[in-house]
Amino acid sequence: LAAQADVRVSVERPAFDAEVNVLGTVRVLEAARRHGAQVVFASTGGAIYGECDGPAPEDAPRLPLAPYGASKLCGEEYLATYNRLYGTRHVSLRLGNVYGPRQEPHGEAGVVAIFMGLLHEGGTPRIFGDGSQTRDYVFVGDVARAVLAALGQDGGVFNVGTGIETSVLELYAAIQAASGIEREPEHAPPRLGELQRSVLDVSLAARVLGWRPETSLADGLAETWRWVQTVA
Repeated sequence: LAAQADVRVSVERPAFDAEVNVLGTVRVLEAARRHGAQVVFASTGGAIYGECDGPAPEDAPRLPLAPYGASKLCGEEYLATYNRLYGTRHVSLRLGNVYGPRQEPHGEAGVVAIFMGLLHEGGTPRIFGDGSQTRDYVFVGDVARAVLAALGQDGGVFNVGTGIETSVLELYAAIQAASGIEREPEHAPPRLGELQRSVLDVSLAARVLGWRPETSLADGLAETWRWVQTVA
């Protein structure tokens, strides 16, 4: 799961992004091949598919808008190549926007961790663009179950999300409800390389892996906020 995960960094430093995400993946695959281990590769579905008109299935066109998505897609292709060439059984999981306890609210953190961290510390969250952009927010506990379900599979690519679009404005309102803190956010211009719409079709994971998301956004945010309060 380790990677260069910041879209902005990939736009500013594409060669660095490729070195970490592509060469890093190849090194992991080589280590796994030497020791006969299976790799479950995690990428960000939205970054790979690009703009979505609706829930994107695994065979949707792959049109990344930033070097980050291109590097993760390249990593997937290396996994598939190793499977064909060496008979390995590596699996790729295309994740939605993962959130939950223990997510660092600084640096490359996801928006949930950033917003909650700022609210807890008395800061003002910043929304880039008008806040209508959507993502598929999936709880970390559900992602962990998906990784376990993928172990032992004979390869394949699976979306791991909820199939539900949530706008940034809707997310911020839900975070305010979970935290009990109301604070007007700041707005800033949209950022280069970021998507307007992203949502995943997770029906293949349900059919093949027997996996489905179990945690609602409200419940996941409530659990995450409880954790934020314990680390103050």
